[in-house]
Amino acid sequence: MIDNIQHYVTRSAHKNPDRVALHDALGRTTYGELEAATNQGARLLRDSGCGGGDRVCVLSAKSSATIASLVSVLKAGGVYVPVDSASPAARVGRILDAAEPAVVLVDGSASGLVDDLVAGGRLGAGTRIGAVGSPASGERFTTAFSLSDVAGVSDRELPGTRSGDDLAHLLFTSGSTGAPKGVGITHRNVLAFVEWATGYFGTSPEDRISGHPPLHFDLSTFDMFATFAAGAELHPVPASLGMDPRGMARFIRERDLTQWFSVPAVLTLLAKFDAVADGDFPALERLMWCGEVLPTPVLRHWMRRLPHVRFTNLYGPTEATIASSVYTVPELPASETDPIPIGTACDGEELLVLDEALRPAPTGEIGDLYIAGVGLSPGYWRDPARTAEVFLPDPRDPAERIYRTGDLARVGDGGLVEFLGRADSQIKSRGYRIELGEIETAVNAVPGVKECAVVGVPTEGFEGTAICCALAVGGTGDGDGDGDGDGDGDGPGIADLRAGVRELLPGYMVPARWEFLPALPKNVNGKIDRRAVRERFLAAAAASENGKVR
Repeated sequence: MIDNIQHYVTRSAHKNPDRVALHDALGRTTYGELEAATNQGARLLRDSGCGGGDRVCVLSAKSSATIASLVSVLKAGGVYVPVDSASPAARVGRILDAAEPAVVLVDGSASGLVDDLVAGGRLGAGTRIGAVGSPASGERFTTAFSLSDVAGVSDRELPGTRSGDDLAHLLFTSGSTGAPKGVGITHRNVLAFVEWATGYFGTSPEDRISGHPPLHFDLSTFDMFATFAAGAELHPVPASLGMDPRGMARFIRERDLTQWFSVPAVLTLLAKFDAVADGDFPALERLMWCGEVLPTPVLRHWMRRLPHVRFTNLYGPTEATIASSVYTVPELPASETDPIPIGTACDGEELLVLDEALRPAPTGEIGDLYIAGVGLSPGYWRDPARTAEVFLPDPRDPAERIYRTGDLARVGDGGLVEFLGRADSQIKSRGYRIELGEIETAVNAVPGVKECAVVGVPTEGFEGTAICCALAVGGTGDGDGDGDGDGDGDGPGIADLRAGVRELLPGYMVPARWEFLPALPKNVNGKIDRRAVRERFLAAAAASENGKVR
């Protein structure tokens, strides 16, 4: 019986050692090769001080070698912490401070970042730095070992030391206070979803599955471990194709992929550039999305182009492990205004639409969406107060828990749940869940900013939601929104603001639209009126669409 998710690799290797497990730009890796390499990697990690429950941060570009390193961490008894190596050192440093890793694994793409981390004191002498593949070095560090240097290392599996209730990985998401928050996911959490998903989708060893999301994004967990569970073939999508719609389409076509899973922003991008032809991707059997709302016009575009494909909407926050609900679209939506439900709960999960007293909301009425069941995370890493805020006792059985998603929903006809948006300060942009408070913290850190408010505004662009910032500064700045602020006056211009924010946050969190005001609007309590700020940006967007210039 499988009790740890890395055992999916071992089981498939024993069944079909010569089947391809991973196929990236450097070639193919069979299950037999993957099993041997990850066993050897696990032994190297053990020798480097990685024991049961120790965290291993992985700062490495997405590749077969990086994916193998995650499996090696699990086989060593560790907890892998995938980190976006494109993030600024300040943010990565906060993740390292929180995770307290015993080992950090890097590749050449992260050399500059690791240099900055060492210079900033975030990687001291007590942290071992290893290489995912070839040895890596920078001006301030040299890797102490490499997972590819396995000469003389046994490829026998280490005895297991972890239970299903132990953490498999920590995923750090945006935090409202300016510090990323770590969500702990157990082996049992992932196993429950993978077992349901491989059965629901009929995943088989013949499948060729996309690996599009970055490895620090929880959707990648499904790509990797559902593939390994089925003994199928995983194709990591190069990050270089992220903004190349025709390149992505060519990748699907040339690799004969049978399954594609991504955030809706990617599907919107491919539709916008008309990258998919009628009857394209003949091998493709199913297309899934998760992370945000897919506009119905975009779905209709895809369904018309690919009538042979099964289209499925998945919904779920990181705190509930990959996805908690499913809706396979039965037919082409009749209208571009027809909403797509998030559907019904996956096996072992429950979707609860509740009122303020935690009572079930009547059918058709809007309530707060909660999740119960096997996917719930134990909570936030070393943060019991924040955990208690959103993981609540189940009103039906206080011994159990429910998770408050912060989403609004209602139960429609036939019991299908409809997603209606956020009830708090989170947004989804390009599939990333973003706390607007974290962006406000970064903007306020730029010299000359007096106050700011960051809001999300729906857009027809591929990002889904535009991040907009209104602010008051020491002077007037350059508030025309064109990004060429030259710092005129006593305050920063837009170029200064963007540069300052990029020092603290990844690029996808930098506001796309800016507006300078003498003072931000306030409500009767003297607090910033973010609703009024949002309405200003909505009005500006509407004026722009009508050909007006603000």
